[in-house]
Amino acid sequence: MEISREVDAPPDAVYRVLADGWSYGMWVVGNSRVRQVDRTWPEPGSRLHHSAGVWPLRINDVTVVRSAEPNRSLELQAQLWLLGGATIRLTLEPLDGGGRTLVVMAEQLTEGPAKLVPTPLQNLALWPRNAESLRRLADLAVGREA
Repeated sequence: MEISREVDAPPDAVYRVLADGWSYGMWVVGNSRVRQVDRTWPEPGSRLHHSAGVWPLRINDVTVVRSAEPNRSLELQAQLWLLGGATIRLTLEPLDGGGRTLVVMAEQLTEGPAKLVPTPLQNLALWPRNAESLRRLADLAVGREA
């Protein structure tokens, strides 16, 4: 499933939010808190330990950076507890001479029982969540740039 959003901030401003692992609880829908971020985040192999849900039904999980190209892209492998895992790729494309950014978010369920869900149903479930996540990411990038 792929979704995009134009952001009124340059790619480096958007990437600064992505590079701040502690901000994930503010923009990733379903992420209730960040527990720990490797000092090397967002270098490949670094980890972000987070929780999803509300106490007492909180689930602890981890997301690992698969690849990173500053101001251009970030690919993550997110664990989804017993449901499996997903690969998320965020790509930043400069617009209007670099003053704005097109953020493209692609997510694919890749492990465990979740990957057995038919693609159309995955898209129905992921689209609203990812649209709201991109809206929050945009707000943070624009706010930090102001």
